[in-house]
Parts: sequence; structure tokens; C-alpha cells
Amino acid sequence: MSQLSSIKSVIFPYWFSREKWGAWSLLTLLISLLLLQTGLKVVFLIYGGEVTSALAAQDTERFRQAISTFLLILLTGIPFASLSGYVRAKLGLFWRTWLTHYYLDQYLNNNSFYLLRLYQTLDNPGQRIEEDIRTLTQESLKFLVIFLESGFQLLGFAGVLWSISQTLVTVLLVYAVVGTAIATLYFGPPLISTNAEQLQQEATFRFDLARIRENTEAIALYRGEAQEFSQTWQQFTLVLQNFSRLIQWQLGLNLFQNNYRYATFIIPGIILAPKLFAGDLEIGDVTQAGAAFNLMLGALALIVLQLQQLTNLGAGIQRLAQLTTGLLQTSNITSAPLNVQNFSTVERYTGLNLSINNLTLTTPIADKILIRDLSLTLPPPQSLLIVGPSGIGKSSLLRAIAGLWQTGNGTITCPDSVAFLPQHPYLPPGTLRQQLLYPDLDSTIDNANLSQVLTTVNLEHLSDTTTQANSQEDLLSSTLPNLSLGEQQRLAFARILLKAPTYLILDEATSALDLANEALLYGHIKSLGIAIISVGHRPSLREYHDYQLELSKQGTWKYSSIQL
Repeated sequence: MSQLSSIKSVIFPYWFSREKWGAWSLLTLLISLLLLQTGLKVVFLIYGGEVTSALAAQDTERFRQAISTFLLILLTGIPFASLSGYVRAKLGLFWRTWLTHYYLDQYLNNNSFYLLRLYQTLDNPGQRIEEDIRTLTQESLKFLVIFLESGFQLLGFAGVLWSISQTLVTVLLVYAVVGTAIATLYFGPPLISTNAEQLQQEATFRFDLARIRENTEAIALYRGEAQEFSQTWQQFTLVLQNFSRLIQWQLGLNLFQNNYRYATFIIPGIILAPKLFAGDLEIGDVTQAGAAFNLMLGALALIVLQLQQLTNLGAGIQRLAQLTTGLLQTSNITSAPLNVQNFSTVERYTGLNLSINNLTLTTPIADKILIRDLSLTLPPPQSLLIVGPSGIGKSSLLRAIAGLWQTGNGTITCPDSVAFLPQHPYLPPGTLRQQLLYPDLDSTIDNANLSQVLTTVNLEHLSDTTTQANSQEDLLSSTLPNLSLGEQQRLAFARILLKAPTYLILDEATSALDLANEALLYGHIKSLGIAIISVGHRPSLREYHDYQLELSKQGTWKYSSIQL
């Protein structure tokens, strides 16, 4: 994606959304305030020079008039200077709110978050949504204000400087053009790429630390502390190496910027000295010219003086544009993922019964066939057990039925009422009631029914330990204690009993349970007439299913009824 396309795909959506009228109104107000500010600065400059000339001429009356006018304008301009900063901050807040909602909606819609990870087309989407959006909405408005102020200053001070010295204006233009060319062509490209790399390496380092936090028990049991330290330190070394390159480029840029900036202190004096010594100028004129020269140079040399900040913004826009591309790719899964040729997808339809026709599943990069030409029909309340060696494609088939795995061809017809239980249940932060009802937190199921379901799955102790005096109302606000994997799996089954879907897909969802609890839970599920599709290795699972699908190498399979 080109740089211009990246900017359009990231910046334009908000300004042409439903909130465009409010956004453009605030932007218009901001521009008006900046224009007023610039006018006040011009007046300050003129009367500041007048004060200096009055002092040099020792003219009391002239000094009194000049200083009175200067103070009056100063007091008038302070509120506007403060208000423009407030309007900019509010506009940035509204923009960030809209853009975060925009990206979160795309990221969490149509399984995009899952597909991004499955195809591994993008790193650290969370950092892009949080940090890069914050950078974009704050820094872009900041630079817009600087750009507008610069433009207004050019218009406001050009006349002042031109009336004093046309030669000084010519030198200013040449100086600004040469400096901008050097900064843009020599320092710009490497700083943008190095800043983007730094953002990625920092995000990967944070991800490693988060991974350790989320897997503390497993790492401790494996005694893997040394390996984790080595791996995390290696990633931190990459952060340091890239940062070292970054500060080297920043050093070169700072040297150039400082030489470029400090040279301007003497340029106006050198050019205007002959006219001052000849008596053609007052000292106040020189003061005005020096101030106007530096203000106009700041406007013309915007890229030179703000290049580091601009490259940070450019890197953030680039990463958000990549996120936009990735999300568009997942929303249109019929187009090939990155680096995939001859890509096709499984067609899905909604129907009363589960039906699979001529299904061929491949790995996400389409280089290996997992299952070839599978066809079967499973009406409720019949149940199916899927078996086979590890890595053969059992979980991939479950994910295809659930609509998550789509690489391959063939058709799957399935009702909307399908629930999926993985081996490791997802328990988000929240109360016990929220855990039981997830993701339908607005459900009106009363706490008495929730307590009954906990008893059904042998988790009645949760209701006892999280309530005071067995008050069921406390279930609304009780925090879930730390649970073993077996307790987590039973809690997941409690959700299913509350929801009662048409089909239930289980991916080794009873692996941490004893046989008695496994029999109890399967019995309750089957009593509700729910069709079960299970993956598991335990022989005991056969008695809870009517059919067996055995997967083998090279995508072959065998479908048969189970005889106990």
C-alpha cells in the first residue's frame, strides 16, 4: 500500500462518517481560533518593536501608548490561546473514541481477530488499536495546528519582513528549501522505517512478558525459568539493537537541526547591520525583523524542525494501514491470504441439521490436505465421536463446523444454535453470574436457577463459598475464585445447560474430569436432546455417542456406527 493510500485508509473514515458534521464544526472552530491567534501575534510583534524603539528613543509618551496597547492585546489574546488547546484536545478525544470503536468493531466482527492470528498476517493488533490510534489522533491534530499556524504566520509576517528587507525574505526562502530537502531526503526514510521497527519490537517484548504472566504455573512446573529468561532477554536485545540504530539517526538529525536553528540567530543581524549603521532602520525594526524571520523560518522549515515527531506519526499511520488491510482481507475471505495461491473456501449454509458434503480441509497456507471429500449428516439428537492420531485434523474439523476454519472446499450446512467447548474454557474477568451467562450477560435467568445448575454440574461449593449466608443475590457481585481445570470444564458445561443449543461441539472438553463427572455431564446434555460432536481419546466416550468418525493419514476417513 502506498503512503498516500495508507493515509487515506486511516484518516478519512472519521471525517466522512456520521459524526462528520460535529468533527468539521470543531475543526472550523479550531481554525478560526488559530487565525485569531496569528493575528494577535502579528500585532504583538508590531507593538513589541514599537516598545523597543520608544525605549531606544527615550520617548516617554510613545512608550506609554505602546505598552498600554500591548498589554490590552495580551490580556485579550490569552483566553483564545487557551481555548484553542482545549478544542484541539476535545476533537482528538472524539476522533480517538470513534476510531477505536471503528477498529474494535472490525477486529471483533466475523471472527477477524481469530483469522488474523490463524493466517499470521499481522503482529500485535492490540497495540495498533491502543497505541497507534492514540498517536494518530493526538499527533496528527498537533501537526495540523502547527501547519495551520505556520501558514497563517507566513501570511501575517511576510508583509512585515518584506517591508523591512526584501533580501532577508529571499535568504529565508532559500535557507528553508535547502534545509527541508536535506531533512526529507536524507533523514526521513530511515527514521520512519526504524521507528516502525521499534514499535514492533517493543510490542513483541511486551507480548513475551504477558505470555509469562499467563503461563506462570506451567513454566514453574517445567522449571523453565532459565529458558524463558533467555528467550525474553533475546527479544529485549532486539529492542536495544534497533533502538541503538534509532538514536544514531536521531543524533545526526539533532546535530543538523541545532546547526540549522542556531544559525538563524545571526543571519538577520548580518543582513540588516549595514542599513542599521547607515541610519535607515531603527533598532525596533531590527527586533521586528529578527522575530519575523525566526517565526517564518519555523513555518517554512516545519519538516526540518519536527521531523522526528513526523516520523513517529508516519510509522503509526503505516501500522494502522496494515491493520486496515488485514481486517479487509479477513472480511473478504474469498480472496487469498498473504502469499497464498489457488485459495478457496468452504461454503456455509444455515439449515435444521448438520450436513457435510464433499468437504476437503487444508491447512491455512493450503499446502497440506487434512481431510478429503468428507460427507455425512447428523440430525439431532444423534451424536458423533471423532477419533484419530494427534495432529491428523480432528480439531480442524470441529473449527470448520463452527465456522472458524475455512480453507478448503465443499459445503457445511448447520443451524445457528451451535455451542463450542474447547479443552481450556475461557473465563473472562467478572462475577460468578457473569461467568455462567457469558456471553449473554443481559439474560434474565434468576439466581435460583443459576445455583441449581451449579449443583447439577457438581459445583455447588462455588455457590456456597461465594455467597454470604447462602444469599443467592450475592451471586450478582461475587468474584470467581481460582478454579482447577476440571472445575473450569464443569463451569463451561453449566453454561451449556443454561443455553441448551441444538448442537454441542466438544474438543476434549472433559479431559480434566474423572469418569464419574464425565458420565454425569454427558448424561445431562443427552437428556436435553442436544446433538453432541466430540473429539477425545478416552475409550469411555464411545458409550455417549451413536457414530464414530475415524480420521487417518493422507486425508482418509472411516464413518461407522458405534456398537457397544
